[in-house]
Amino acid sequence: MHIKTLDNQVSISDQISVDDLTEIAKQGVEILICNRPDGESDHQETFASLEEAAKSLSIEMLHIPFRNGELNDTHRSQFIASLKSGKKVHAYCRTGNRSTMLWASCLQQLGTADTELLEAAQSAGFEVSDVLGIATEPNKEQTDPLGRDYHEVVIVGAGSGGIAVASSLLKRKPDLRIAIVDASQEHFYQPGWTMVGGGVFRAEDTRRSTQKLMPRQVTWIQKPAAVFHPQEQKLELEDGSCIHYGQLIVSPGLKLDWTAIEGLSESLGSNGVTSNYRYDLAPYTWQLVQALKRGKAVFTQPPMPIKCAGAPQKALYLSADHWFRQGSLKDISIDFFNAGGALFGVETYVPALMSYIEKYNAQLRFNHTLTKVDGEKQRAWFKTKNEAGEEQSVETDFDMLHVCPPQIAPDFIRSSPLADDSGWLDVDQHTLQHKKYPNVWGLGDVINTPNAKTMAAARKQAPVVAENVCNVIDGQAPTTGYDGYGSCPLTVERGKIVLAEFGYGGKLLPSFPSWVNNGTTATKRAWFLKATLLPSIYWHGMLKGREWMVAPEKLSRLD
Repeated sequence: MHIKTLDNQVSISDQISVDDLTEIAKQGVEILICNRPDGESDHQETFASLEEAAKSLSIEMLHIPFRNGELNDTHRSQFIASLKSGKKVHAYCRTGNRSTMLWASCLQQLGTADTELLEAAQSAGFEVSDVLGIATEPNKEQTDPLGRDYHEVVIVGAGSGGIAVASSLLKRKPDLRIAIVDASQEHFYQPGWTMVGGGVFRAEDTRRSTQKLMPRQVTWIQKPAAVFHPQEQKLELEDGSCIHYGQLIVSPGLKLDWTAIEGLSESLGSNGVTSNYRYDLAPYTWQLVQALKRGKAVFTQPPMPIKCAGAPQKALYLSADHWFRQGSLKDISIDFFNAGGALFGVETYVPALMSYIEKYNAQLRFNHTLTKVDGEKQRAWFKTKNEAGEEQSVETDFDMLHVCPPQIAPDFIRSSPLADDSGWLDVDQHTLQHKKYPNVWGLGDVINTPNAKTMAAARKQAPVVAENVCNVIDGQAPTTGYDGYGSCPLTVERGKIVLAEFGYGGKLLPSFPSWVNNGTTATKRAWFLKATLLPSIYWHGMLKGREWMVAPEKLSRLD
């Protein structure tokens, strides 16, 4: 805990613990305010545990939680009421930044001069010009290339998009000073998890050390990103430290929202409840598939957007194919509960997929969204609407339940000034440049472009971002564009795939000849591509900056 004084009544700090309360009491604090939602990070003391301990020290505790970018009048009115009590107040959040913004916003409302608030906040190490509505010029010292915390390019995320775009940048500008911000020590080839769940790949073959994949010229900052300050060209990390940038590339992926479905988190990994969307659970999927000889298998798909929209039905196809080959399919009923209204978003591929739905005698249940799971009782509940348009709940039993969880942007993206109204990174769909901040870029699952969130999309986006960032660094305008390309190798049976390749608006964008990619039938050649070639292309091509078949396209050629 690091206590900083803002004025005679208010002090702030980073996250506190129960052990810190004695020191806070010694400072004469009478009201202690928490500005963090519970569960925001690991090892965070809950409000309830601190409140209980504070009572013994005669400290009143208030919970006024909000995320960055979500400060509103309700928060202000609660804080102002504490100020008007005349009691000494201490507020805390993860770093002290949010508490300082709340204090400044309230004091401005009460009539304190902006210059006084700016000076007090800056003395404590925080910038409140945004919350006060004061336009400021970027600090030259912060953007000085000689500064120790400055990088020409900062990339948030060491996943597929982050490492690929770093490698593509270095291919164009080998001396570029790049930092990648990500605390994860492991890197995963996530498209392989469908194959793990189908008994084709081993889980361990989809995992590598992040350190071994990091380009040698890149500085790896092994801390989580927390808060964006785009006007100051500054990124705040979870520990409160900051780095400055010339260009910022945001590619942290998305968040699998397991907790959005009641009972799901507690049920996963036992009682037949599984998901190929997690590394540790994909092998359990294959165990369940092999063990099931008769009964009911249920597969689910949540509302869009999700990563790899075909993955939920891929799990169905590979499972059903195993039961078909084993002769047990006749004793197993299969239900596919899809929150959407169609089997696949690009109509061209639906007939080929429907032929397999019919082969496996799977029942399609459209417009059904999973809401609750009871693993012990092996029951699942879905919300849907009846013919009168009234919402109703549908309940089903299962022996095996494969769940695709709802998916949202990471919390620190949704609460940031970089997000659109739905919480996704707000970029131009062709240049991938942020719509408001021209030195901010995005790629991968986190962006709000209307394309399928697939590995192939990130592979096509990385050279576009790299080319455009280099152009801007050289004082030019972006020249290349992304056409929405994505691909989905639909594993309809072991040894055959329907390879879907398409761009914005469902436009077909085949990159392979028809004898490999025939949208009307499943082919063995497409399976060879998925099972043998694509993993190698990923590890040794995409992540190394080798832009095979994804050379960036000129903006002028895009529709």
